[in-house]
Amino acid sequence: MSRPPDASARLLPWAGPEGKPCYVIGDGTGYVSRVADNIESVQLGMALELLGHADDMLDDRQVTSAQLRYVVARMAEALRDVHRIARSRGDRLAAAACDGSNSPRSRD
Repeated sequence: MSRPPDASARLLPWAGPEGKPCYVIGDGTGYVSRVADNIESVQLGMALELLGHADDMLDDRQVTSAQLRYVVARMAEALRDVHRIARSRGDRLAAAACDGSNSPRSRD
């Protein structure tokens, strides 16, 4: 038995208390889903900027080990964010396929 489209769960791009995953149930058009879309967009943009910064640091022979550790820590955070976004989008694609939908929401 497939779930109705309005009952699909979406992994949100933030964690709840104690670091537990947060989900929203709905059709993907509500306020929380729009906020999640915006946060995902910011997270992806920040990850891309961080990659550029890391590339610049690799070319700079005067970068200190403390600077490198700092950028690696930020890259680990960004990678966690991007991984969560990929899981969320993958889950929604799989749910759409199981529900018989031709495609998920156009902005996903």
